[in-house]
Amino acid sequence: MKREEAIGIVKKYLPEKRLQHTLRVADTAALLADKYFADKEKAVLAAIFHDYCKYRPLEEMKRCIIESDLPKDLLEYHPELWHGPVAAVLIAREHGIQDREIRLAIQYHTTGRAHMSLLEMIVFLADYIEPGRNFPGVEEVRAMAEKDIIQACHQASKNTIQHLMRKGEPIYPDTFYAYNDLTKRLNGGSVFGRK
Repeated sequence: MKREEAIGIVKKYLPEKRLQHTLRVADTAALLADKYFADKEKAVLAAIFHDYCKYRPLEEMKRCIIESDLPKDLLEYHPELWHGPVAAVLIAREHGIQDREIRLAIQYHTTGRAHMSLLEMIVFLADYIEPGRNFPGVEEVRAMAEKDIIQACHQASKNTIQHLMRKGEPIYPDTFYAYNDLTKRLNGGSVFGRK
């Protein structure tokens, strides 16, 4: 599926502000794909569809989680986490996008997970650092993204965990798994910083 066709699909489901965010994420994903020698077409397509289900009714998303093979523990956490996994299911069902890499990048763009592929890291990071984002720590992560995608994703995970802890909110396990795995990657395979 080409970029313009994908944009035509998602714009029916997104308010203008969210559409503009989506386009910035797609542009950022394209830049990161070029920088890190990833599949640019897949990165852009995953970025365009990453918020495809963000404004779907909660009951529809809940039903999708229950009826699909998505993890049922999602239902125990904030519905803000549902839209990525649900989109990964519905883009296959509604638009025939079966590519596993694209679907995983969409599914985990909010939480991250252990053993993220390069494509998953690109979409996760593009959503975090797109030029419209403005929050404490984002500039640091943007600078890291220019040099080391693993370090940038690690810092984004760390920032997210700290932010949720400050707010006293529960944290989905995949976010911890992402952080731990990225810590290992940075430390040569050990969580403790030594090989």
